[in-house]
Amino acid sequence: MGVDLGPGSPFDPTLDELALLAESAGDTPVARITAKRRAPDAALFVGEGKADEIKALVTEHGGHCVIFDQALSPAQQRNLERHIGVEVLDRTMLILEIFGARAQSHEGKLQVELARLQYLSTRLVRRWSHLERQRGGVGHRGGPGETQIELDRRMIGERIKSLKARLERVKRQRGTQRRSRERSGTFRVSLVGYTNAGKSTLFNALVKARAYAADQLFATLDTTTRQLYLEEAGRSVSLSDTVGFIRDLPHTLVEAFEATLQEAAEADLLLHVVDAASPVLQQQMAEVQKVLHEIGAGDIPQLLVYNKLDRLGGHQQPRELTDELEIEPGRRVPRVFISARDGIGLPQLRQLIARAAQGAGGLNSPDPSQDRVLSDADEMITPVWPATGTFQSKT
Repeated sequence: MGVDLGPGSPFDPTLDELALLAESAGDTPVARITAKRRAPDAALFVGEGKADEIKALVTEHGGHCVIFDQALSPAQQRNLERHIGVEVLDRTMLILEIFGARAQSHEGKLQVELARLQYLSTRLVRRWSHLERQRGGVGHRGGPGETQIELDRRMIGERIKSLKARLERVKRQRGTQRRSRERSGTFRVSLVGYTNAGKSTLFNALVKARAYAADQLFATLDTTTRQLYLEEAGRSVSLSDTVGFIRDLPHTLVEAFEATLQEAAEADLLLHVVDAASPVLQQQMAEVQKVLHEIGAGDIPQLLVYNKLDRLGGHQQPRELTDELEIEPGRRVPRVFISARDGIGLPQLRQLIARAAQGAGGLNSPDPSQDRVLSDADEMITPVWPATGTFQSKT
C-alpha cells in the first residue's frame, strides 16, 4: 500500500521497491494499491473508505499481511489491524525484519536488536489496558500498581541501555583498529551505495573474496575489510564492504549501525557504487548522498562506479568507460562504468583508485594526461536523464 501525500513526500507509484523488500523478507506480494491524500488520516492513515477497499482485497486474495510504504503511528497501525483483520506493517518494521534475518556477526545482531527495541518501545500503546485496574496497598487503598506496559517499558529501557554499552565497546574496538591502520599509513577505501547496486559482487571481484552476494536487497549487513594490492601504485589499500542504503532508512538503524557506518565516515576514498540500469538511479544517488552527509562522510573524496554495464542496451552504452559527473553544485567527481560480474572496466577502476592512493592531486584534480580524454568524454557522454531516469549517450 502506497500513499501519495503530495510534493515533498516520497512516493513510489509502482511500489516495486516495497515488493522487493517484501520478497527479501520471505513474503509473496499478491496485490498493490495506491491512494492520494492531502494529509494522513489520524485514525486509519488512509481513511475508512480506502481501508474497506484494502480489507476487500485481503479477503479476495487470501492475504495474511498488509505492508505500507510509509511510516505508521502506533495508533494507526493498531486501528488498521482491527479494521482489516490481519497484521499490518510499515516500511520501517519490514526493513527491521530483513535486518534481523540477515545479521550474521555478533555486532550485527546487537545493532539490529537495538534498532528493533527502539522501534518497539514506541508501539506499547494500550496493549495491556486490562491490567490497569490493579491496586497496591492494604484493603485496595492507595494508587494503582505498576501496569504491564510500564513493566515492559522498563525492561526494554534496561535492555536498550545494556545494548548501547556493548556497542560502545565495539565502537572503541573498531576505533583502535582504525588508528592502527592509520599509524601503518594504510589508505582506506569504502564501498557505499544503494542496496542491491552490486557492492559485494564488486568487492569479491577486486579482492578475490567470497563475501555473500545475491540479487536481493540488503544481502550484506556486516562490514568486511580486505587488503587490495594495486600494482599501478605499488602498494596495498584496505577495502571495506559496508551495508547498503535505501530510501527512508530508519533513523534507529542509522544510529544502531553507527559503528559499522563509521568505516565509511573515516575512509580516505568512497567508491559510490550505482546501479546504472536502475530506472530511478538519480533518486538512489540522492538518498546515498543524504545518508553520507548524515554520518559525516559527505565531504570525503568520491569515485562514482556505475555498475551493471552488461544490463544497459546498445543505445545506452557509454562511448568511454571513464568521465566526470557533477554530483552536487560545484562538485565534479570521476566516474567509471563497469560490470563487476563480467570484469568490464575493472582495470580503469583500479587505476583511479591507485591515483587516489598515490595522492597525485586527489581525484577532484584530474591527471593532466587525462584532461583531453575526460573532456572528450564529457562531450560524448553528456548524461541525459529522461523520464525513466536511465542513462543515455549523446552523439
